[in-house]
Amino acid sequence: MAENEDSEPVEDGAAVSKVERIKAASNHLRGHIAEELSAPAEPFSEESAQLLKFHGVYQQDDRDRRKEARARGADKHWQMMIRTRIPGGVVTPEGYLAHDDIAQRWGNGTIRVTTRQAIQLHGVLKGDLKDTIRGISESLLTSLGGCGDQERNILCCPAPEGGKFRSEVNRFLASLVGELGARTGAYHEIWIDGELADGGIPPGEEEPLYGETYLPRKFKTAIAIEGDNCVDVYSNDLGLVAMRGREGGLAGVNLVVGGGLGRTANKPETFPTVAVPLAFVEPGQAVAAARAVVTVQRDFGDRQNRRHARLKYLIHDRGVDWFRERVQERLDFRLQPPRPMTWTPVDDHLGWHRQQWGRPRAGFAEHGRQAGRPPSNQSGELYYGLYVENGRIKDEDGYRLRSALRTLVEELRPVLHLTPQQNVILVGLKPAQKERVEEVLREHGVPLSEEVSNTVRHSLACPAYPTCGLAVAESERAMPSLIRQIEAMVADLGLAGERISYRMTGCPNGCARPYLGDVGFVGTTLGKYDVFLGGDFDGTRLNELFARNVPLKEIPALLRGPLAAFAEERTPGEGFGDWCHRSGVATLRERFLERVA
Repeated sequence: MAENEDSEPVEDGAAVSKVERIKAASNHLRGHIAEELSAPAEPFSEESAQLLKFHGVYQQDDRDRRKEARARGADKHWQMMIRTRIPGGVVTPEGYLAHDDIAQRWGNGTIRVTTRQAIQLHGVLKGDLKDTIRGISESLLTSLGGCGDQERNILCCPAPEGGKFRSEVNRFLASLVGELGARTGAYHEIWIDGELADGGIPPGEEEPLYGETYLPRKFKTAIAIEGDNCVDVYSNDLGLVAMRGREGGLAGVNLVVGGGLGRTANKPETFPTVAVPLAFVEPGQAVAAARAVVTVQRDFGDRQNRRHARLKYLIHDRGVDWFRERVQERLDFRLQPPRPMTWTPVDDHLGWHRQQWGRPRAGFAEHGRQAGRPPSNQSGELYYGLYVENGRIKDEDGYRLRSALRTLVEELRPVLHLTPQQNVILVGLKPAQKERVEEVLREHGVPLSEEVSNTVRHSLACPAYPTCGLAVAESERAMPSLIRQIEAMVADLGLAGERISYRMTGCPNGCARPYLGDVGFVGTTLGKYDVFLGGDFDGTRLNELFARNVPLKEIPALLRGPLAAFAEERTPGEGFGDWCHRSGVATLRERFLERVA
């Protein structure tokens, strides 16, 4: 799923923002959360709602029920979203089934796979919050670090392939999780142990990386594999590109910094941008270099204006050379110039594939303890990438994906790898189980990935209404109908075989990465969207505004002109976004729009 952004107005004349003061007074994220849990009928206070984000919890309300509540003179229908942090998206069968049980017992009956390889549970009531988080912990996962001003879930290419190189990348990921995570005991005190420290922070507890006020804003990190940008590495505050060595291992890591797609409507000082190259480091230096990048943002990031607090603005204001110097000052080795990078066409890892090593013993427990190293593949095992539309695992009408996945996990016990495209990979399947997998999916009305069109397959949408408090337009509920209209039009134009990415968000924050798509739809108000063109399928270039405030029903007709011209004018192998970029989006506006609103 697209992961929710959080923002707030700036306080004029404030030395630091209100959230900074809340963090400083929180006793390492404890605040008054435990006391407020004792009143399940009341919403959390604003201060506790801010601290809950660090624990992986957003307080939301059902926006579909606001009008009804106002008519009755009642309060909003408050509910919680819980985001489980899953480094690299690797989930054991037991971990997945635990989330399925929680969704049924305390949530809204659905599971949401996010664009950051995490799981979100929606619709949990305050009175069930503690049981929900304890259930997540019992599955050896955690929601600590799912949200808040800290390192978020760290992405890594989900393909279960490897040998020496991938084993070393996996160990690097585990080390990063341990070094970049929060150390506070508040999470276990509040949700697991139930025993709070007397009078604040326990003696000896420190946050060696974060200090008392954590980071100025959220911080997103992703590990890409050289040549495969399925994680959209350039959209992250810190991108780490694992480079292959001559001996088949990890040669080192290219660091790219300052990516981020969030912006605020009508605030031109806020903008999306892609990360820029910083340096190359050797494998034994990579964790220290990543930690140094985080600490520079910690010490120099804007703590007054949260709209200006992400790393991208620090680099924009001070320059990448200044930033490199600050990082270098914190290291006892020299940063090397970044190595050249090339990207092959992005692989979404859907469908059937042969694994390069055997069944992985999944996952990372809290603070990055790796549960096991996968053995060499001697069994010819397979993995299956299953398409999940907009990341929503649910049973609805004749489409019963949730029941199908539960059946497969209970019966075949695959490890699950969640993807940044909101899909699920079933790992460690025997060739003899292939027929059973397809049989179960068909029995539950779930199309095989091979049967999903390129148009639908390469679409993403954030949740937006009814849960996200920042949404100004529909997204997840609007995209299925829109994308099928586009699907029919694309087929009519003879472009059904083309890989074109379509990404929609219900606000400008960019959770589904719309600014990197060939085509991006960004909600401006109910029923209207800004339309962007000219990104590239491989996620290395921002797109540009094509048309403003387009009514949803007019979008297919708006796109028909550029798509038809692309069908006639493209060069061999040229993608739609590349053609738009080469043609010039300004030129396309002149050719295909009667006016620009």
